[in-house]
Formats: sequence, structure tokens, C-alpha cells
Amino acid sequence: MIREMTAQDEKRYLDMGQEFYSSNAVLHPIPREIYHKNFQEMLQGSPYIKGYIIEKDGQTAGYMILSFTYSSEVGGMVVLIEELFLHENFRGCGLGTEALDFVRKQFPHAARFRLEVTPDNGGAARLYARKGFEPLDYRQMVIDPPAESR
Repeated sequence: MIREMTAQDEKRYLDMGQEFYSSNAVLHPIPREIYHKNFQEMLQGSPYIKGYIIEKDGQTAGYMILSFTYSSEVGGMVVLIEELFLHENFRGCGLGTEALDFVRKQFPHAARFRLEVTPDNGGAARLYARKGFEPLDYRQMVIDPPAESR
């Protein structure tokens, strides 16, 4: 089962986020206060971010964070699968596929679904390829203004 996060999910999200950002799924960890900020944005109903808890047999199996933007390249909304995390004992049992299918069904009018995968995360890359995701050969560049200016 996949459901939207609620206030009662804060601790489990923070713990899973810590595990996610300590794994080979990401290039570097992020400060824990960012998890808190993200969680508050989700709870306040931000149009830019949604969080989901993934459950199996009454247990928390993982979580997923989506964000939303518009792309002039495809002329429509883009759903970014920012984070898709499953506890190790829940990997390989179809929950990743279920999560990706869920996103497609929840946002049928999206013009693009996008995600990132690190070179070291081969299992995730294989899942994404099986679900039809293809490499997008742009080299991304970012600049993060100082936190106090945001």
C-alpha cells in the first residue's frame, strides 16, 4: 500500500531519509534539518512536493518523495521522483515497481517522469530501465545560494 505522509510519519521519514542519504543512492549526505524542512513543506500542502509511505503487510517498507515542475522541452508538467527508498529487506519483492506504477497512475497528465540514479546504484538503474526510463544525456549544473538567503 502507498499512502500520503501524515504528521505521525515524521520520525519514520526522518530515520529512513537518514538511511537513504547515507547510501550509494546519493552522491552526498544532506543536513538533517533539510529533512525537517521537507517534511513541513509536505504537511503544509506545498504544490511543489509530496511524500508517500510505502507499506507491506502492515510494516513500513519505505518512502517516496516527488516534486513538480513545468518543462518547456516537453510542454507540460514534470514529476520528479526525488527519493525512492526501500528498506533492504523489502527490496526485490515488487515494491519499487509498485511505487513507479503508482506515480504514473496518480499523475496521468504529466508530460514527463524524471529521476536521478547514481552510477553505483545498479539495482535501481535496472528497475528504472525495466519500467521504461532512459538516460537523459544532459550534464546538470547547480548553484545553491547560502541558506540564510533563502
